[in-house]
Amino acid sequence: MLVKTFGSAVFGIRAITVTVEVYMDQGIQFFMVGLPDNAVKESHQRIESALRNNGQRIPGKKIIINMAPADIRKEGSSYDLTIAIGILAANEIIKTDKLGQYMIMGELSLDGGLLPIKGALPIAIEAQQKGFKGILLPVQNAREAAIVSEIEVYGISSITEVIGFFNDEIKLSRTVVDAQDEFTAQVSRYEHDFADVKGQENIKRALEIGAAGGHNVILIGPPGSGKTMLAKRIPSILPPLNLQEALETTKIHSVAGKLGSHRALLAMRPFRSPHHTISNTALVGGGSIPQPGEISLSHNGVLFLDELPEFKRTVLEVLRQPMEDRVVTISRAKMTLEFPASFMLIAAMNPCPCGYYNHPSIPCQCKSGDVQKYINRISGPLFDRIDIHIEVVPVDFKRLSEVRETEQSSTIRDRVIMARLIQQKRFEGMEGIHSNSQLPARMLREVCRITEAGNQLLKTAMDKLGLSARAYDRILKVSRTIADLDQSPDIRVEHLSEAINYRSLDRDSWGR
Repeated sequence: MLVKTFGSAVFGIRAITVTVEVYMDQGIQFFMVGLPDNAVKESHQRIESALRNNGQRIPGKKIIINMAPADIRKEGSSYDLTIAIGILAANEIIKTDKLGQYMIMGELSLDGGLLPIKGALPIAIEAQQKGFKGILLPVQNAREAAIVSEIEVYGISSITEVIGFFNDEIKLSRTVVDAQDEFTAQVSRYEHDFADVKGQENIKRALEIGAAGGHNVILIGPPGSGKTMLAKRIPSILPPLNLQEALETTKIHSVAGKLGSHRALLAMRPFRSPHHTISNTALVGGGSIPQPGEISLSHNGVLFLDELPEFKRTVLEVLRQPMEDRVVTISRAKMTLEFPASFMLIAAMNPCPCGYYNHPSIPCQCKSGDVQKYINRISGPLFDRIDIHIEVVPVDFKRLSEVRETEQSSTIRDRVIMARLIQQKRFEGMEGIHSNSQLPARMLREVCRITEAGNQLLKTAMDKLGLSARAYDRILKVSRTIADLDQSPDIRVEHLSEAINYRSLDRDSWGR
């Protein structure tokens, strides 16, 4: 007897339907074909144990299992349930009348229980697009898949429930999640707020500009000056995710298996802070089974790299292409996968090896040339992609002990949203351009027009401060964002002047 069940394979953040064909005939052999990897082949033992522990067994017959399309490699243990149900149906233990209406996925434990799988959301989207009536998957993944409201989602805790469902002996409870309600409930829940920060008004201003224009920022300052504390609060002033962005971000975390059973939707912008010992693959993504890396997990959010010079140079260099293209491309012999990577980079570093260069009270212990050598651990092309450089000075005791209200993140965010709306209108109809930081060189002169007085100021600054040529475009983009925050159609001299102050590391005097 020939029976077909349906599962799904995840490639990148997309899923494709996999048809599991089970043919049973006279004999005692067991064959599995269709490019299964070792984890899929080992399903035989898991299925056999799960069935025996639930009053069933794999029949002593010739069984051929084909996983189509046969030219695509099937990986992981999430096909256990799909194959097991196919075997039971081919042995006429399960009715087949509604088998083709449902996509079935899940990893079996030896006692017949179901363990969670990765990529439930893209699998549910694929099931809906292919016209399936519903999807059966582990209960831990049910809320995540139920974001796709057009199909029936059933969370299963054991294989006996699936058998009972197809034999009309058990009526399963459908999992229902209202995506809009889930999104609204979480969208403004932030653990950290700028209201907790004493002093550092100039740093708050720089981060506000960075958030308003999507600019990458680097914070330079001695230990204990508040760099990490300030960086953690940046998501609270970024514009809230819209529902489409939330779904896209959730898909990436679902594929990586980092969503958790209690969450159906990521409604807050992600904040990722990898350790400086991270490998190239862990940062950019890849591996034998390609998975999204930290830069894709920070898509639509913030990637925070603390102690930037301590990262391996090769690790930092892989950032350059994703920062420019906002997508990560991973190529293999038989496939090419793309992971989204539109993130805001926030970096932090000490100014020198000892950490106290330019400190107001503690003298620097570094030898001559050590400061510049420390800065040079980061390549010029990477600095070229960071628009705002800002020095963080420690807050003195008087400011720390002040009892007065400071501006809340919600107030700053309102200004950021207003500036983003101006940019949204400016770049309407332009694909791939959503903020000032993404402005291509061909549009720069048109969008960032400056007066003769502003042009003279910029020329003087570059000559006197020793600013590099690459700083010119960055200053124009940042000044455009400052003007947007002021709701000014023109870039005024004061906007340029403030933007020039955010190029600390371009100055010839730094570290000498």
